This record gives sequence, structure tokens and C-alpha cells, in this order.
Amino acid sequence: MRLRSGTPPSLILDDHDSTNSTPSLNKPLVSSSSTSTTLAPRPTTLSSSVDGSGGLPSSKATRRRSTKSSMFSPRSSNYERLEGGMGPSRNSVRRFAWKKFAIGAAVLIGLVYFFGPRKEDLDDYMPSIMKPDGRPADEVNLPPAPGPTQRPHEDDVSAAPSTRPTDPASDGDLTKTHYCTKPYKDGVPLVQFALMIDAGSTGSRIHIYKFNNCGPSPEYEYEVFKQRQPGLSSYRGDPTAAAESLDELLAEAMHVVPESLRKCTPIEVKATAGLRRLGTQEAGDILKAVRRRLEEHYPFSLHGENAVEIMEGRDEGVYAWLTANYLLKTLSKESKDKKAQPYAVLDLGGASTQIVFQPTFDMAKPDASLEEGEYKYELKYDGATRVLYQHSYLGYGLMVARQNVHRLVEFMGSLRGASHGKNAVVASPCLAKGTEKLVEIDDGRMGEKFNVTMKGEDIGNYESCNRVVELVMAKDAVCKVKPCSFNGVYQPSLLETFPHGKILLLSYFYDRLNPFLAAKVNPPKKPIHISTFADLAKTVCEGPTAWKEHWGSDKDLMSELEGRPEWCLDLTFMHALLRLGYEFSGDREVELGKQIDGTELGWCLGATIKMVTGAELKCKA
Repeated sequence: MRLRSGTPPSLILDDHDSTNSTPSLNKPLVSSSSTSTTLAPRPTTLSSSVDGSGGLPSSKATRRRSTKSSMFSPRSSNYERLEGGMGPSRNSVRRFAWKKFAIGAAVLIGLVYFFGPRKEDLDDYMPSIMKPDGRPADEVNLPPAPGPTQRPHEDDVSAAPSTRPTDPASDGDLTKTHYCTKPYKDGVPLVQFALMIDAGSTGSRIHIYKFNNCGPSPEYEYEVFKQRQPGLSSYRGDPTAAAESLDELLAEAMHVVPESLRKCTPIEVKATAGLRRLGTQEAGDILKAVRRRLEEHYPFSLHGENAVEIMEGRDEGVYAWLTANYLLKTLSKESKDKKAQPYAVLDLGGASTQIVFQPTFDMAKPDASLEEGEYKYELKYDGATRVLYQHSYLGYGLMVARQNVHRLVEFMGSLRGASHGKNAVVASPCLAKGTEKLVEIDDGRMGEKFNVTMKGEDIGNYESCNRVVELVMAKDAVCKVKPCSFNGVYQPSLLETFPHGKILLLSYFYDRLNPFLAAKVNPPKKPIHISTFADLAKTVCEGPTAWKEHWGSDKDLMSELEGRPEWCLDLTFMHALLRLGYEFSGDREVELGKQIDGTELGWCLGATIKMVTGAELKCKA
């Protein structure tokens, strides 16, 4: 029997030592050097003649007989002596009996030779272990490894697809799955679609997820993603218009989800920091209008009373952590590295930023545990409970951070007696040299908003901007429960409780750094470190002359830099957030992510996994 090259290592056993049950990758179960295998040792070859009156068959006949003799068990020593013509002993008294036996044996062997099976018939007598399905031994194929992560129903013999579908175009019939032909248990559909609308501060996005029920819990296959701008919070005072703004996204869901599955497709709308910042009454009116439009105009099933809501910041971060580590398979029981920590996930949105990680504590220290309270999150997933640290910093998203920096720069100018107030031209160290931008200042002192023109002039530079950003970070705020990160927020030290774990940066972290990573000339050296943000900021803040020197031949990157004067501010803030805020070392390696195998990273898949596994799904009447 030959083992195919695709044989899983666990099926290749070492039979050299029967006392050792450890699988070996070096020795095959059966040698592949021969197409037939002998189950018993070949006996001593018979001589062409023997001492005595009874002659044995010729050597040619001996060879034929020897071929057939391989079918039987090994001979005893006396039998081998007889076939060798020596007899069991040297006693001459028994020589006559030996001659009789030799003659009888010759007759018997002759009968077997003339009337017994030929070599080509031996295959029919081979034990079944050599040919389990009746094929020649060298053609026995081991079954291919299964495709889906979870075990399909035992009665389901559907083979996994050679290429995993990644979208409706590569999927075919969307009411079916390539991984099995019937669900794992009765009462659940074979295919389950689920919809999640992310109503963010800068825009709304729909995620259309496909799952299958081939295993005991829904198995994710792929997503369809569509987005639009602006977000729901931009329709302040007009709830109906806010609800109707989602029609474009829901039209995509109607196009993707098969009609027969729509009534049983759950949908949730989760608003984040943008809507959070509106007043309770205004935000509530928008959410009610959205729910009413879904109920009256679309066939999808709203999943529970909280199907349309403002999501808590703590859930947003944890779901993003679950999404990333689910796709990276660090939570799987089948993970190769059982001791590896899941990734820490840092998500930078427009209005807030989140950090989630699974800390480990030195039990010899007095504070060797996570403080009870809002920062502690016990996530139950796949039969295990993971204790996570999480926090969502409202007001520290990139868009709000920009506003805070601009307001502080304008205020500091007023203290120096420089130009300030409505329509003023304000020198800002956080705009690159030689650039300018019209910005809106929300002046909390006067309770009014007004526009000013921020100009980098010749003062824009990383060091000066960093000092302004450090003030915004509020690193010196009162820390009631120690240790703290920034703004007085409790956080276990990442240097002590997460010293070597991997870090994944999402959303605006990715959006701002990726154009430089994709640069045709002078891209940042890999791997990426925390200090990479500062290195880029130092160059970007120097303005167009420095841009042309480093990236002048890259038209795409130059266009990005010229169209966004706040690159200097953005990169400086990100570095301060990671280095000063969270206290990562400058040489700490980080990874950036937006998609994994075509699936958007962020909180949506994690929230959807909870939706389809957390409770019984109900179809719309």
C-alpha cells in the first residue's frame, strides 16, 4: 500500500517499536517500494535435488512453488529440514520413513502445482488489510482532510470544496453550502444569513454574513460589505431622513439574501460613539425611526428588543477583539500553539478608541488580579471563559482628537494675544509646514461655534505638535485606581501583564499608515514598530518639500498628503496614544489589519457571532 503525499502525519505510524505509540513522520506504515507485500517470511529455497530415491521437482518448479508458499505461515525448524532434504535427525533407522515422506511430499506438491492457483490469482487471497476496497494495494487512497473547521453531521458525506467560497459569485446557490448537505441537527436551517448595520460617527455600513449549520454551532463562511456617508448623527433633528439613509444598504441585503431565507435572517443596528454624543432624546428619536422603517418596509427579523440601539463602548471593543482572534484562530481549540496569547486589539474610530487584551498576572505580587468593575469583561466563548481588560475612551477617536487639538491651539493663541476667534488665521504646529485648513472650533467657553483657518506656516513640526497632543491626552489626570493609562483611567501595565503578546491595530491606525506601507518609494521598514508612527510624523510635518524628497515619484501618496493637511496631526496623535497613553515601548512590534480573508475587522462579526449563537433565532411572521 502506498500513502499519498497528502496523508495527514497522524496517519503515518512507526511500526518499528510496538511499545512506542508516538506517531512518526519518518517511517510509513507499509513500505512504498513494492507493489505487493508479503505477510510471512519467505522459507528457505528448495534444492533442485535431494538425497534419496524420491526426486523433487526442477528448480523452475521450485521457484513457482516458492511463490505460492509465501501465502502460508512460517514453517517449523523440522519442516525446513525436511524440505532441505536433511530430515529431522541423523538416525539411519528413520531414513526409510523419510524416503516415504519425500515421495508423498513430491506428489502433493505436484498436485498443488498443476491444479492450484497461479500467481495472478493470488490477489484474490490477499488479506483485506492490504486491499480494503478491492483495488490493487498500491492504489489505496486515504480520505482527504475535511474542509470546514467543525465536524459535519455523521450521516453527511459531502466533501469540502477545494476552494473556499469568498463571495456570492464564487458560491453558486446561496441557499446551500459547499461543506455539507444537511444541518448538524434537526430544527435549524442548513444556511443562516445574518445582518449587522454599524451606524458609526462618519458613516453607516452593512455587513451581510453567511453561516452554515454543518456543525454544532454556526460556522462563518464569508461576508458582503457596503458603506455610505454620512452617519446617522448627521441627520440631527430629522429622524425620518436618518432612517431612510439606510435604504441604500438594505437594498444590498435584499439583493444578496435569497428570498426564501429573508424572514429568518436576523438583523441588528448598532450605533456607536457618533450617536452617543447626541442628546438622549435626539438619539432615541433616530433609533425609533430606524426600527419603524425596518419593521414596515423590510422582511428581515429584528433580533430582540435591543436590536436597534446605541452599543456600549465596552461591547464594541470586546466584539472587535473576538472578531480578530476568531479569524486569526487564536481562540480555536485546534490551535497549534496552545500557550500563545490572543492578540491585543486596539481600535481607533472617529469619536472613540478602544483597547482590549487578556492580561496575565504574576501571582506573587499583591495586585495580581484584574480590578472588579467596568474594566473587567468575562467573555464566554466556545465553552471557555476569558477574563479581558477593556475600555472605550470616548472623546479620543481621531476626529474628536483633531477637534480638541485645534480648539487647544486656538485657545493657547488667545492667551498669547495672537489672532484668535471667529475667522481668525491661527498658526498651528500640528499642520505641516506650508499647509492650511479651515476648521470649525466648538468653543465651550462661549457656547458657540466658529471657523478659523489653521496654518502650518513655518512652525509646523512633530516635536511642537507632540507637546500639544500630550496636553490633550491628560496623562496627569487624577488616578483613583492605580495603575492608570491616561485621562485617569485604570489599566494594568501592558509591560507587566502583556509583555510579549501580539498587537493588532485597526480602523484609522490602518487607514493612516497603509498609504506609506504601499508607497512605491521609501516605504517604512518592516516589521512595523510603535516608533514608525513618530518617524513618519517627523517627515510629514516638515511639509511639501520633505514629501517630494521622500515620495515625490509616488503620485498616489503625494496626492494623499496634499489633500489632507492634518496628516501631521493624525500621525503625531497616534504615536502619543500608543507610546504615552498606553505606554508601549517604542520598539514594540505591531500589526495592522483591515481584512482577513476578505472579512472586515472590527466589532461587527464578533457581535454577529453572539447574535446567531446566543439565543434562539426567530423568523418574522
